[in-house]
Amino acid sequence: MRNLLDEVVQRHKAGGSQGITSVCSAHPLVIEAAARQAQDSGDYLLVEATSNQVDQYGGYTGMRPVDFRDLVHGIAAETGLQLDRVILGGDHLGPNRWRALPPHEAMEHAEALVAAYAAAGFTKIHLDCSFPCAGDPTPLADDLVAERAARLIRAAEDAAGPQPAGGIRYVIGTEVPTPGGAHEEIGALLPTTAEAARTTLEQHRKAFALHGIEDVWPRVMALVVQPAVEFDHLRVVDYRPELTAELRTVLDGEPAMVFEAHSTDYQTVEALTALVEDHWAVLKVGPGLTFALREALFALAAIEEELVPAAERSRLPEVVEQRMLAEPAMWEGYYPGGPAEQHVARRYSYSDRLRYYWPDPEVSRAQARLLDNLAAVDIPLPLLSAHLPDQYARVRRGELASRPRDLAVDRVRDVLRDYSRACDPNHKELV
Repeated sequence: MRNLLDEVVQRHKAGGSQGITSVCSAHPLVIEAAARQAQDSGDYLLVEATSNQVDQYGGYTGMRPVDFRDLVHGIAAETGLQLDRVILGGDHLGPNRWRALPPHEAMEHAEALVAAYAAAGFTKIHLDCSFPCAGDPTPLADDLVAERAARLIRAAEDAAGPQPAGGIRYVIGTEVPTPGGAHEEIGALLPTTAEAARTTLEQHRKAFALHGIEDVWPRVMALVVQPAVEFDHLRVVDYRPELTAELRTVLDGEPAMVFEAHSTDYQTVEALTALVEDHWAVLKVGPGLTFALREALFALAAIEEELVPAAERSRLPEVVEQRMLAEPAMWEGYYPGGPAEQHVARRYSYSDRLRYYWPDPEVSRAQARLLDNLAAVDIPLPLLSAHLPDQYARVRRGELASRPRDLAVDRVRDVLRDYSRACDPNHKELV
C-alpha cells in the first residue's frame, strides 16, 4: 500500500510546486466540504483532529480518536470518496491539555494521547511539546522539547504496531504557532531564523538517538517553523517571501522533509501559492473554515427570517449568543474591549472562538432546525443572491442545488478551492 504523504513530499522535493491542505476541524459540515472538494479536485483528503478537540477522554467534542476516525470515514463513504485517499492526522499532540500539571504527570497523559491516536490508525502526527508545564522554565529549551517529542514518538510506535504503509509520518518543531491563531493582538512578527531551525533539527536528532528511535528519522516528514504568518481576532499577517529567503534553505539536505505551515487561515490565494512554492508543502487551516461555515449558516438564518413564521424559526444566531454568554470560558480571555466590541467579536472574529460551541446540544439542535426549515421551502433566487451571492451564481449556472445544506457546504468549499489552487498548479482554474 502506497503512502500518500510520501507521494506529496516526493513530488515537492522533485521540484514541483505541490502541496497538501490539512483540514483541522471536527465539524461534520466542514469535513463534508473537504471530502467533496477532494472528490472533485482529485486531491487527497487530509483531516486532522487537534489535541483539545479529540483526546483519550473525549476532548471538547466528546470524541476519542476512534470516534473521529469513524466520523471522517463515514462522511467520506457518504460522499463517494475512496478511503485509500483519506489521511487522518493528529495536530498539536503533546502535554498542552495538561500543562497545569507537573511535567511527569502531563507527559503521562500526552503519551496516552498519542498512543490512542496511533492505535486508531492515524498516520500523521504533529508533536507539540513547546508548552511549559507546571514548574517548567519558560520558554522551554530546544533540547527539552525534543526529548519530550522523542518520548511521544516511542509511545506512538509502541501503540501502532506494524502498518502496511510503512508507519506513521511525524511532524516536529520547537517554534510552533499557537493553535487556532494568536491569543492576543499581534505585534511585530518575524519568521524563525535559519539558525534556530537548524538547532531544532540537531536537537531532535540527538533525542531520537537517546531514545533509540534513529530509524524513525526518515519518517519525519515535516518541520514546523514560523514563516511570519498569523492572525488574531481582527488582523491577518500575510506571508512575505522576502522574509524567509534563508529559512527556506534549511531543509535542502533533508530528502524526506518539507515545512508545515500553521495558521494559514485567511491568507490570500497568492500568499498560499507562494508558501507552497517556498517549501511550506503542508498548509493547515481550521478556524478559517468554520468562519466560512458560520457566514453561511448565519446567512441562511437571515433567509429563514424572511420565509419561516417566527414561532418556527431556529433563531440560530441568538442561540449561539446565549450559549456563549452562558459558558464564556472559551472566548472571554481572548476578546478585549467592552460589551459591544466583545459582542461583535463573538460573532465575527477571525479567531472564531464560536467554533467551540457548535457541538453544544442547544446549538446543534438550532442548526438542524435551520436546515430542516429551509429544506421544506423554496428559497427565492433574489433572496439567495442577497445573502449568498457566490452560491447564487453557481445555482444560476446549474452547478449547485439550492438546498440549505449544499449551500453551506459550498461556502466552506470557497475557502478550500483557494487551497486546492495553491497546492497544485493544475488547479489554477478550479471553480
